[in-house]
Amino acid sequence: MARLLGKPMIGHVYDRVSQNALLSATVVATCDEEIADYVRTAGGRVVMTGSHHERASDRCAEALEIVEKEDGLTYDIVVMVQGDEPMIRPEMISESVGPMIEDAGIQVVNLLGKISSAEEFKDPNCIKVVCDRHGNALYFSREAIPSTRRGGNVPMLKQVCVIPFRRDFLLEYTRMTPTPLEIAESVDMMRVLEHGLNVRMVPTEYHTEAVDTPADLARVEQLMAQSL
Repeated sequence: MARLLGKPMIGHVYDRVSQNALLSATVVATCDEEIADYVRTAGGRVVMTGSHHERASDRCAEALEIVEKEDGLTYDIVVMVQGDEPMIRPEMISESVGPMIEDAGIQVVNLLGKISSAEEFKDPNCIKVVCDRHGNALYFSREAIPSTRRGGNVPMLKQVCVIPFRRDFLLEYTRMTPTPLEIAESVDMMRVLEHGLNVRMVPTEYHTEAVDTPADLARVEQLMAQSL
């Protein structure tokens, strides 16, 4: 609910996501009445979920089941977008979903961004990721990975929280036992990796910055103002 350019952050996220033509519905999943009241007042759709969720993916799965019951539909792909991504572009939804449309074997995708500074590389709010040669994630961490001590041309990459799941896989995710590294890193996708499954990483051509602190809020507001 922090304000950016005179509007709560969740409003920017909702408005930008809903502009993507591939989506048949845009819904805010929350357990917070203040957020829900704002979204309804702004003309958006809200699903109230339980307050017990530790992971956004579990909340998203609950919301999916509620929406499907309300709409009388079974959706095929669910795109989870974190509420702290006010710089998201509608085109990023298409970037993330495209590989799943082309390859039925891909169950979950994360967008992949470039880390722009040493400060961001060290920031625990920035989730770093290393990938294999096939574009799948090897590991996610809030620590600075991979090591840069020995030099070399190693990429510094981050998770961008635009995450499409195939419907059945998202529901399967909620039935997977939470895992030690998922808990230690506080990263949803580690549950997938620790159960021996793949997370496809798809590079985005857009630069975005998430908002996790008051300093982030001020910086992102300036960046958004410059792009108007």
